Amino acid sequence: MTDNQGARRSAKRVLPGFGLTLGYTLFYLSIIVLIPLSALIFKTFTLTWDQFWAAISAPRVLASYRLTFGASFLAALVNLVFGLLIAWVLVRYKFPGKKIVDALVDLPFALPTAVAGISLTALLAGNGWIGSILEPMGIQLAFKPAGIVIALIFIGLPFVVRTVQPVLEDAEKELEEAATCLGATRWQTFRLVILPSIIPALLTGFAMAFARAVGEYGSVIFIAGNMPMVSEITPLIIIGKLEQYDYAGATAVAVVMLVISFILLLVINALQAWQRRHAGAPA
Repeated sequence: MTDNQGARRSAKRVLPGFGLTLGYTLFYLSIIVLIPLSALIFKTFTLTWDQFWAAISAPRVLASYRLTFGASFLAALVNLVFGLLIAWVLVRYKFPGKKIVDALVDLPFALPTAVAGISLTALLAGNGWIGSILEPMGIQLAFKPAGIVIALIFIGLPFVVRTVQPVLEDAEKELEEAATCLGATRWQTFRLVILPSIIPALLTGFAMAFARAVGEYGSVIFIAGNMPMVSEITPLIIIGKLEQYDYAGATAVAVVMLVISFILLLVINALQAWQRRHAGAPA
């Protein structure tokens, strides 16, 4: 056997005992992921198609879908704009306290979601610092859909910032300088040179923030008010059915959320692959 052949065989087997490690990986994923999800689907099979459709299309459940996905989309859209702005400031400017600001971006990752929900409720409620100012003006945020959007913006912001930030850091500033030398305005440079290079990262961050918001429960439950048909999110519908021992109905709604989450996961993976190809890295 030549040295080149040995090197090729070593390259194919990065881990020693590939068969054993692969078997352990599949076993671990089955125990942690596949078996619980299979139990969820099999429990749904105890319902007839009419019962399943009635469970997932009840007016109260449909209202929760509209609120959950509408608020998640709006929150992800806000994070798309302001996440880009924050990433731009952190990459392109130097200022006192920059490291502190950079660390604060990750606060929603480290902070328990229930703590975030309680904190936002304390601020936005009628007797809170912000709510006491806004409510006399007729603006109520807590216990309304607006409060849900604010909570989802809080937990989704880091996904956009941390996705866009490294792309901005790796951007070739020579292209911007060349565009400026050719007479392009700042807006033209941003729109024609910078934006095309960061669009894949922006879309990936948007999709991740949206997916995170769809499944959020802890930070929303305290500020939502949980009023049926008004401020009740889908995860709360599932919890309510479980408390009423309607396990089949709860799993039916959960299956809908599972399918949508799986689709979002495929979209995120496709966007990440597009981002790697756009950056010139192997997919």
